Amino acid sequence: MRNRVTWAGVRLAAALVILLLASAAFAAGAVMRGLTVGSVVFLLLGTAGIALFGAGLVVAGGGMLARRPVLEMDGGGVRRPARWPLPRRGERVLAWADVAAIAAVRRATSRGREQDYVVFLPTAELAELARTAERPRLVALTLRGVPATAEAAAWCFAVEPSWDAPLSAIVEEAGRRRPVPLIDRRTR
Repeated sequence: MRNRVTWAGVRLAAALVILLLASAAFAAGAVMRGLTVGSVVFLLLGTAGIALFGAGLVVAGGGMLARRPVLEMDGGGVRRPARWPLPRRGERVLAWADVAAIAAVRRATSRGREQDYVVFLPTAELAELARTAERPRLVALTLRGVPATAEAAAWCFAVEPSWDAPLSAIVEEAGRRRPVPLIDRRTR
């Protein structure tokens, strides 16, 4: 599964270009003004802005254009590739033999929307938790800071609208690779 280029990503890149140009204007204005305390402050702010917003533009634009997968499934298992610009050797693999179940979970976001998650559960205990837990304990599967579910959080993927495959296609692809039980807890 890969991220597609979205309007939100284009807006982010455009905003970073504007901020980069504004930082360059700060630095250019400081250089043209001459050596004063104010121009030194503007030069420092402009230089810091060029460095920070330039790096942000490279990371945001590179992440959009690199087209590195966010989730891969093959005969060996589930692969979580390292995010761009990190090297590919940083990716992790969960073998199909270690996948006890797949859970589909929905949780509310801070903006009042709902976000779907697909969680590859590596143990039978986590699969039972996903099957029987109440909503607060179920949401813990998607959080990294909870010790009881930390093993599952490493294999939790937020299914973004920008992905080139919906949750149903992900589950179907996993079922073709290895018959794994699906625990769909998005509605209850």
